[in-house]
Order: sequence, then C-alpha cells, then structure tokens
Amino acid sequence: MSNVQLDIDALRAEFPILSREAYGKPLVYLDSAASAQKPRAVIDAMSHAMEYSYANVHRGLHLLSNETTTAYENARKTVAEFINAETADEIIFTSGGTDAFNLVSYAMGATIDGHSAIEEGDEIILSIAEHHSNIVPWHLLRERKGVVLKWLDISDDGIVDLDAFRALFTDRTKFVAISHMSNVLGVTTPAKELTRIAHEHGAKILFDGCQGAVHGHVDVRDIGCDFYVMTGHKLYGPSGIGVLYGKKSIMDKLPPFKGGGEMIDLVTTENVTYNESPHRFEAGTPPILEAIGLGKALNWMQEKGVGAIAAHEANLREHAIDELSKLNFVRIYGLAPEKAPIIAFTVEGAHPHDVSAILDRTGVAVRAGHHCAQPLMKRLGVSATARASFAAYNTHKDVEALIAGLHKTYEMLG
Repeated sequence: MSNVQLDIDALRAEFPILSREAYGKPLVYLDSAASAQKPRAVIDAMSHAMEYSYANVHRGLHLLSNETTTAYENARKTVAEFINAETADEIIFTSGGTDAFNLVSYAMGATIDGHSAIEEGDEIILSIAEHHSNIVPWHLLRERKGVVLKWLDISDDGIVDLDAFRALFTDRTKFVAISHMSNVLGVTTPAKELTRIAHEHGAKILFDGCQGAVHGHVDVRDIGCDFYVMTGHKLYGPSGIGVLYGKKSIMDKLPPFKGGGEMIDLVTTENVTYNESPHRFEAGTPPILEAIGLGKALNWMQEKGVGAIAAHEANLREHAIDELSKLNFVRIYGLAPEKAPIIAFTVEGAHPHDVSAILDRTGVAVRAGHHCAQPLMKRLGVSATARASFAAYNTHKDVEALIAGLHKTYEMLG
C-alpha cells in the first residue's frame, strides 16, 4: 500500500463519462471488473496518434512509420516495467486476454518434429474459480490432444488450499492455469507459493492477471511464473488489446499461433522460418493504437500511484462490505481477507438480473449473471449473482447510492 492519497475529485474529473447521467440520475459506475472507464490521457493519446503520426509499424522507413513504431515499442517497454519483466521481449501484444490464453494453449499443444510440450494423457490443473477464457482453451486442447483436466477446489470464501493443490500433481502434470484474482469473488491467490509448488513438480504455470494487475502491484520475476496474462480494457486502457508475458527462454521454443507478416524470418515457396519472440506471436498488423493507449493507461496508473489506487480501493471495499452486511436481505460471496473491491452478492427473493435492472434505473450500474464463471457458480450453489466492482474513480457516495438502490430493489422484489 501507499501513504500517498488520491485527490479523488481531481481524478474523477479526468474521466469524461463520469459527468453524464443515467435516467436523470448521476452515473454510478460499479462495473469496472467487466471493463473500466478511460481517463482523458488515454483518449487523447490515441486521438493524437490517429491525427498526427499514424502509420503501420516496423519495416517502414518514413517519418510516420518510425514515429508510430517508436510509440508502439515504447508501450511494450511500459508494460514490461509495469510488471517487472526482465526484458520487453517477454511482452507479447494480443487482441485481448482471451487471445493470450488461446495462444498459450495452442502453442503448448502444437506438434513440432513429432513432439509437443503437452502430449496425450498429460495433465493440466485449473481452479474451479476460473473465467471461461481460461477454461475453454484448455478444453479445446483436451478435445484435440486428449489431455486430462484436473480441478482445484476453493473454500466457501474463495481461498485456495495449498495442500489440496499439491495433492493434484502426478508425474503427468505438465501445466497449471489459474487466476491471480477471481473476477467474481475478488479473492487473490497465493501466486508465489503456487508457482513454487508447480515448479517443484516440473510443471509450467500461467496466471490470469486480468483482475490481479488492476488492483495491486505485480512483479512477475518475484512471483516466478512462466506466463502472465492481462487485458487492456480493465486497466483503464482500450479494448482490443491484451498482454501475454512469457519467459523468453520458453517463448522462443514454442511454435507460432498465427501466420502472417512480421512473425516470419524467411519465406520461400518450399519453407518458412520464424522470427523470435515477441514478433513470432504478433502476426499481421498489430493493435497499434490500442497498444499506445494501453501504455498511456499504465503510465497514468503509475503517476497516480498503484499503491495509492489500491489503498483507496481497499477503503471502498471495506466500506461497501460493512454497509452491505447491514442489509439482512443481501448475501455476499467470497469474504476472504485478501480481497479486491469486487463484491458478488444476491438479494433475497430477487433474481440478479432484476436487481441489476432496478439498480440501473437509479443510476447504479452493476453486472449480473454467471460472470463467465459457470463452474464457480455451481460451486457456490447459485446460477448467477449481482456484482459491484469498484475502481480508482469510485467514492463513498457511490457505495451509498448502491445501498439506497438495494433498499428500493428489495421493497419492489423481496
């Protein structure tokens, strides 16, 4: 955490969308876990690139291409610094978090010279709390290669049991794919310990950091993981861009996921050889403007202070949980100590979709549904929940608006 405090009024003024109303009420946006709003700095950076220096990156020898290539590669360096990667070459830009998971799943199962990193009968460990984007690609590999998926349970509060994790490993376990932070419960997993256990058993490990990178400092070298995935639109940046961190010693040995320009070394009518990572995995025209926007978003977070944002969010989380706990018609899911400002809940006698619809009419935006985590919903014994998720721009007034809206919801539906 940080001793620096945010000037929340000044910070909110940097987000143009927060000045609008919803149904005649001040907008209270509590859906940042799905997608965060964008500060003016990000909007302006992308607009400036389109207006004054846009061209395709790499290989161009003219001024605009050189300027845009520099901006694009500087964004890669910014990401590397943000998560403390050893080198910018360990940062691969993708179209999103989902694309990054699919890249790793495909590459780990692809056959080169009669061999692949994951073979038929090999085992992959997932947690029951994963987002579908970190489940379905591994099911595709199961269907394609005949690998075995093994599932790590969690406690009722969303906590991972390290002993249960150890017990899942056999000599056929080759890979672990697990969230750094649940998108439903907001609970943080002990990444460093999970990595140590996986490596003790000779397995590679990937973390879904699409939430974890938003709500606290991430140091991939300290964690020691082999892969880490982030997505731009949750990090106050644009949609259409994700990040795969992969140790270069691993990525240079994996086959490419897509074919096209930039990812090649030499192409002939008889053969093709491939570029080194990261370019090996960035076929075709990359998300240029989106990378520039993401770089600016991460700069913005660092300028505000990642620790200061986390401290502010922790304060909001505690206040929201305290106030929600006073409502005897509300049930909160995932009350672990290591928890982000992501709160899943249900209202007695009301479907989460109806809760969301009524809150929306009071100006409060929350998400409702299974949150792309159906195995977790089954584990929790529900088909859906509502979810209020807080970000740097939220305030105690937003919590009060949520509570008032829930009182109205219960009066109507409870």
